[in-house]
Parts: sequence; C-alpha cells; structure tokens
Amino acid sequence: MNSDPRLIIKTHINTERSTIIREQNNDYVFEVDKKANKPLIKKAVESAFKVKVDSVRTIIMPGKVRRMGRNIGKTPIWKKAIVRLKKGEVITIFENM
Repeated sequence: MNSDPRLIIKTHINTERSTIIREQNNDYVFEVDKKANKPLIKKAVESAFKVKVDSVRTIIMPGKVRRMGRNIGKTPIWKKAIVRLKKGEVITIFENM
C-alpha cells in the first residue's frame, strides 16, 4: 500500500463524542482507508501533522440499510481510527473546531 498520508487519512471526524474524547484523552478520530493497518496509520498521522503518536485503535464501521421512498440501498463499509497522541502533543488545526 502507498504510504502517502493523503491517501491513508481521508477525513477528520468531528462529532460531539469525538470532541469529548479529544478533550479528555487527547484522542483524534479519523476516517482512514480500509486497507490501512495500525503502523501505516501511525506513520501517516506523524508525517502529516508533525506529532508523536502513542497508540492507534481501529474500528470497521458496518454499512447501514437506508430507504428513500420505496428504494432501499446500503451505505458503504468504512474504517475509523482513534489516534492517541503522546502527552503534550496537539494537532492545532482541530483545536478551534
């Protein structure tokens, strides 16, 4: 797999729950490529944001069945990564959200 951080990290997830765990535990939540493993995610976050990563936890989020009128579809399966930074490290662009 390519180690380009822009291909591994798709987006930052900014929800109420992710904001709470960022303030309490210094954890940041990202949507990542489904094929990315933990060492690759760690390397991508460290090179993209110039921080030191302490641990990475990954979760595969299942697709959900959605209805629009009488049509039924399914949302795609995606992968979420919860990245804990070392003590004293912050990603400054997400602090003002």
